[in-house]
Amino acid sequence: MAVVKVYDQAKKEVGELTLAPEIFEVEVRPEILNLVVRAQRAKLRAGTHATKTKGLVSGGGAKPWRQKGTGRARAGSNRSPLWPGGGTIFGPQPRSYEFKVNKKVRKLALKMALSSRMLDSSLTVVDRIKLEAVKTKDFALVAKTLGLTKALIVLPEDDTVLSLSARNIPGIKVLRQDMLNVYDVLRYPQLVLFQDAARAVEERLK
Repeated sequence: MAVVKVYDQAKKEVGELTLAPEIFEVEVRPEILNLVVRAQRAKLRAGTHATKTKGLVSGGGAKPWRQKGTGRARAGSNRSPLWPGGGTIFGPQPRSYEFKVNKKVRKLALKMALSSRMLDSSLTVVDRIKLEAVKTKDFALVAKTLGLTKALIVLPEDDTVLSLSARNIPGIKVLRQDMLNVYDVLRYPQLVLFQDAARAVEERLK
């Protein structure tokens, strides 16, 4: 079992926490992580790109010239894709890029992402971070004390004061534990878990 130290916001050791090995000590398989991250990113794509086909371009209602006798090629519309100002052949149309990944695979990928942070010793557990008021300067001091440069901070529940204090600091993201996802864990080299959030994540991934 993985036993990690628990710190307060002044980086003083205040205890220890035993983390479940089936969640924080899982063998990391890059292909699984890649699949889930691609699915997560694809779901965010708007897919609203579009080009006009021959039928969508305005004009072109009249036949440019008669069918026979002019010596020119047959033409039915001056909005043909072969003409300047015409429609587009096989151009992009609105679509969804989303594809399905099984729930078990998504859960496994999150375990792997957490395990990777545990493996490279970039996971920190804190009992809590308490700020008196919304002040970026106050949070910046805490982040400096904890040695955070590019970090994902996972809370057990919403903390408006902490979230607002951290939002203007580059490289820091504050997230509630039920919104924890593979992409964010891998995107930020440092992972900070509140002690209660770590327990909640374990319950969620059992």
